[in-house]
Amino acid sequence: MADLSEEFGPDFITITDEDGNEFELEHLDTLEYNGQTYMAFFPAVPGEEDSGEAKDIDLDEEYGLIILKVIHADGEEQLSTLDSEEELELVYQQFMDALFDEEENE
Repeated sequence: MADLSEEFGPDFITITDEDGNEFELEHLDTLEYNGQTYMAFFPAVPGEEDSGEAKDIDLDEEYGLIILKVIHADGEEQLSTLDSEEELELVYQQFMDALFDEEENE
């Protein structure tokens, strides 16, 4: 039997920016919008993944949601920043709508 924290725990990825800095991100959700795949992340809080405690997230607070899109380059999938502020706002609203729909259906 699998440990619940492993089975239902958050997914963490490490990304490297253009300057070679590494960041750990917690994957929140993925959605398709206008034929493009987008992924939403929260910056990982050091030590949080070790506590094993579920944390309630108040979506009304600003948590620094990071939205990246999946692009295909050199035959592999990569994550990229969005092309414009307008695209970011549209996709951000899609994620918020999806998150609030899930909360209402629980």
